[in-house]
Amino acid sequence: MADYSLPKDSYFLGFDSSTQSLKATVLDANLNIVTTELVQFDTDLPHYETKDGVYRDPSVNGRIVSPTLMWVEALDLVLGKLASANLDFGKIAAVSGSGQQHGSVYWKNGSSSILSSLDPKKPLVDQFSGAFSVNESPVWMDSSTTAQCRELEKAAGGALELSQLTGSRGYERFTGPQIRKIFETHPEAYKNTERISLVSSFMASLLIGKYAWIDESDGAGMNLMDIKKRAWSNILLEATAPGLEEKLGMIAPAHSVAGHIAPYFIDRFRFNKNCLVILWSGDNPNSVAGLTLSTPGDLAISLGTSDTLIGITDDLQPSLEGHVFPNPVDTKGYMVMLCYKNGSLTREDIRNRYTESSWDRFTQELLNTLPLNGGKLGFYYKEHEILPPLPVGFHRYVLENFNGETLEGVNEREVEKEFDSASEVRAVIEGQFVSMRGHAERFGMPSPPKRLIATGGASVNRPILGIAACVFGCEVYTVQRPDAASLGAALRAAHGWLCNNKGSFVPFKCLYEHKSENTSLKSKLAAIPDIHLVPKYGLIAKKRLEIENRLVQKFGRL
Repeated sequence: MADYSLPKDSYFLGFDSSTQSLKATVLDANLNIVTTELVQFDTDLPHYETKDGVYRDPSVNGRIVSPTLMWVEALDLVLGKLASANLDFGKIAAVSGSGQQHGSVYWKNGSSSILSSLDPKKPLVDQFSGAFSVNESPVWMDSSTTAQCRELEKAAGGALELSQLTGSRGYERFTGPQIRKIFETHPEAYKNTERISLVSSFMASLLIGKYAWIDESDGAGMNLMDIKKRAWSNILLEATAPGLEEKLGMIAPAHSVAGHIAPYFIDRFRFNKNCLVILWSGDNPNSVAGLTLSTPGDLAISLGTSDTLIGITDDLQPSLEGHVFPNPVDTKGYMVMLCYKNGSLTREDIRNRYTESSWDRFTQELLNTLPLNGGKLGFYYKEHEILPPLPVGFHRYVLENFNGETLEGVNEREVEKEFDSASEVRAVIEGQFVSMRGHAERFGMPSPPKRLIATGGASVNRPILGIAACVFGCEVYTVQRPDAASLGAALRAAHGWLCNNKGSFVPFKCLYEHKSENTSLKSKLAAIPDIHLVPKYGLIAKKRLEIENRLVQKFGRL
């Protein structure tokens, strides 16, 4: 039997550069967690004056950005926290990371020389203050590029054709439309840009002291990559901006070595000079790794700032909703994903309005209400929603004559008044899951799934997971820790080290299939479905999609 063991006494470091924080997770050679650290942007770096890690531009509808330098400063800060926790950086054999998907960084002409000559006596933030042609990075929450999306769809021959080419139709948050908007509105800044990085390849570039490649999985979230060829699409590059291919650099598989750790980190934090940096990928691809999602029929649900539903498949079937990306831990397969912008911040908004900002009271109200919520349906869009494409607004309906057995004779009535507090709480949770089920079935994901693996902040709430089990009709499992992206990044660091050591791709499960059950990867059963409720939620899902379609016709953008 082949030896896939990791070097004894070695560590593997994974980062997650998300919307609101930078997390670090360190695993040992047995894939157990050694330590974790966290930098919260709003509180640990208050001088940037972000809210939820971003700036919302009141002068431009839908424009949401983050200060690029904040991410640079956060890297030094989180490494400093690990040093204060007495982590032996010399044991780290490989590093990888996760970046919030779609966000983009614009390096000014000449910045490669800054990257390659960092002074370990100075903080990173002092050395990069003049490195960017655009100082505020557009992030995934931005929805200001509708016109550019339509232009890219037109270049591809239509929205469905763009989806079949790239894995997704034109989406405002995707990097291609964002680049086109900068080219159109700030042509001098674009001309003064020598490299455009994703958040993932940007952070990897800091670590290796030169521009890192973009990995295939994260590259698919740009509306620029031919998903079958795993290469840039010339048609889309030309439709986006001139000279773009040179500015983007190469695409490579996610397990590739980006380079060795830069001298700055060897001198400042005592990393080993042989430490490998494996290409960073997006947060959702890293969650696939962190949840060890490897069997078609399994679904993962991430309940974070955005909510995502992820499955894996060998069958490539892009459509007008949802996304298909190359699987980050498999050179041939794909991951499919549905993404909702209204996740934890919307749940928190309902909590603040109706339960005095208390999660305990929120949970109690959830337990005080009956499943199906007496036919009350809520549509809560605190942010401009992706799926369905609807603007900010709340919509409430009551299903009249609904007994849970049939939709025959059932009428929905829109109500202007708010529900009672408990019904509002149940409506937001049921509404989010029911919408996911309806769209997942329409996208061709398995129904019911074999199992649902939950991660993200809300996955610690058992009553919420109980509703998910009943809506989807399967058992729900959780991993031991909710932040799967940084754990996935640490696992991908180990996997990349293994592939590099063997000189060829190694199946991802070789990392962990012979490990003991007591690793950080062990999942726990958190909720089981009430089988009587599953078909009733199916009816609600059908009715909800009907109402969604009408709302899109009235308010949305197709």
